[in-house]
Amino acid sequence: MQQELKIKDKTFEIYLSEEEIKKEVFRLSEEVRADFDSDNLVFLIVLNGAFMFASDFLKLCEPNCFISFIKISSYQGTSSTGKVNFESEINVDLNNKDVVILEDIVDTGLSITELSKKLADYNPKSINICSLLFKPDSFKGEVIPDYIGFKIPNKFVLGYGMDYLQKGRNLKDLYQLKE
Repeated sequence: MQQELKIKDKTFEIYLSEEEIKKEVFRLSEEVRADFDSDNLVFLIVLNGAFMFASDFLKLCEPNCFISFIKISSYQGTSSTGKVNFESEINVDLNNKDVVILEDIVDTGLSITELSKKLADYNPKSINICSLLFKPDSFKGEVIPDYIGFKIPNKFVLGYGMDYLQKGRNLKDLYQLKE
């Protein structure tokens, strides 16, 4: 594990190790599996950031669930733009299904709030959010995640699917911006 790394013009330091992350992903998957019938369950993965979290999480779930993806964005560089862009559409039947959104991080909460509103139009039985990371100090949204891995300070993080200017997504550990 590299303690410090440089991506473009920023320096990052280790924040959460691969082992800590995997332990929390396991805990989250157990909670979600206990709460839902897999035959009526749709996991909706928010791209791009949640792909590593979702991959590890879904390996621990029953094979009868549905899996789909949606691409949304709201970040530019190290901060939220305050505007949510839907770059893809819902492509799975959500009618009367339990939907669990798998998200890498809920920061301001604007993206997850807008996505939840959009999903309500598809008449799901329920909408729940499972986020690996949650920043309570920067949260301004209306929808708090139902399942939270780590509550973290309002610092920019990189790795385990999250990027800085499209770099660093492939890191297995999580790093935070060094001050």
